[in-house]
Amino acid sequence: MTSSSRTLLILGATGDLTSRLLLPSLGTLLARTPDRTVTVRGAGVEDWDDARWRTTVTDAVGTAAAGRATIGDYTAVDVTDPSALGALLATVGPGTVLYFALPPAITRKAVDALHGAHLPDDLVLAMEKPFGDDAASARSLNAALTTLVPEDRIFRVDHFLGRSMLLNLLGLRLANRMWDPVWSAEHIESVLIRFDESLALEDRAGYYDRAGAMIDMIQSHLLQVLGLMAMEPPATLGERDLRDAKAAALRATHVWRDSPETASYRARYTAGTVDGRSIPSYVDEEGVDAARATETLAEVVFEVANERWAGVPFVLRSGKALPAKRSEVVVTFRPVRHLPAGLSPAPRDGGRLTFALGPDRMTLDLHVTSGDEPFDLRDEELVAEMGRGQQRSYEEVLDELLDGDVTLSVRADEAEDCWRILQPIRDAWAAGAVPMQEYPAGSAGPDGWPSTGGSAVDGTALTAS
Repeated sequence: MTSSSRTLLILGATGDLTSRLLLPSLGTLLARTPDRTVTVRGAGVEDWDDARWRTTVTDAVGTAAAGRATIGDYTAVDVTDPSALGALLATVGPGTVLYFALPPAITRKAVDALHGAHLPDDLVLAMEKPFGDDAASARSLNAALTTLVPEDRIFRVDHFLGRSMLLNLLGLRLANRMWDPVWSAEHIESVLIRFDESLALEDRAGYYDRAGAMIDMIQSHLLQVLGLMAMEPPATLGERDLRDAKAAALRATHVWRDSPETASYRARYTAGTVDGRSIPSYVDEEGVDAARATETLAEVVFEVANERWAGVPFVLRSGKALPAKRSEVVVTFRPVRHLPAGLSPAPRDGGRLTFALGPDRMTLDLHVTSGDEPFDLRDEELVAEMGRGQQRSYEEVLDELLDGDVTLSVRADEAEDCWRILQPIRDAWAAGAVPMQEYPAGSAGPDGWPSTGGSAVDGTALTAS
């Protein structure tokens, strides 16, 4: 359904997501793809006129791209009102993407309001994560969506899947012979998927205090990265083959030893300093309800229980108010089976492969002998600088979306499985079985967690640093 001319109708057009991410990314996309034209329409509850909408779009996409974006109308509408939304959809022509730039609860009401409306045969529905708030609600939302349009015209947006480093990771793993025979539990000791942020709450209490680090990042994004890392090589990178492979890996994923009490960790920041900025305790941030016990740092150990990966801990970690932004995937290889006497000191692992996001970089840590003492081992890094990568991960998402290609979106079963994987942890946390720890803002987090030098369950050492 690839087309150089599409219409993007944004529900929630006056919101932060539209002005901060969608429209600037669209501008970047149009600037690098001169053969593509897009008509941008908007709808929202605010009483804007067309002139204000035109100004908003022009300012956000930039002057260079504005000429390729036909700025359509803006409609003030309650998207949860079936008659009002139906009237808006009656003005929609072929080649339209309906983008739900709305809070999750409003998205569900808008989806319900679409039932009974006349929808164009090729209409694509795009919506932001999270999809539901547990497996049952995700299943219900998916059922509602597939009564409107087929699954191949539903784009569940995960902007992480548009990050250039993850796409580079696929190329490196699938197109280089050296990695194929060692990409398994036979040779890999552990995998760490980390997304640390130096930012604190930054006025996001309305959403974040109800989600926390585990839902905001691990459920919403990092499990998708795990799926790409752990999947079997697909026959093609078409949407069915790639998403089948990723979904199979997620179906095999569960909490390490099925013990959320010992395989999950949570903490929240107290007052501290990050990059010279004074950060108050999370519980003192405006809009935070301390009684919710929301974590700002979460870490979970998973296992992909299949023939390739059984016994390998996959550690997923994300948090706020940490010393620096650190987005990376670290693959730690097992030590060699035999180290000849005379080589020393014995290395703690068999080397590490690190993919860093933004700037994109691949680092291979190797053990080599020193020039001064021929049998003394030392560590050396082989670094491949892969550039700054795409500065706007939504650019790749919009590129695929406007072509009607759902390859880089989350399929219905994946969305439900991500909730299923985390439910035992949510239950254990709600029951108080996992203590809430604390860490000063600007510190690396509590001591003893797997990612900070501790051990995974049953004494499996994690050597990623």
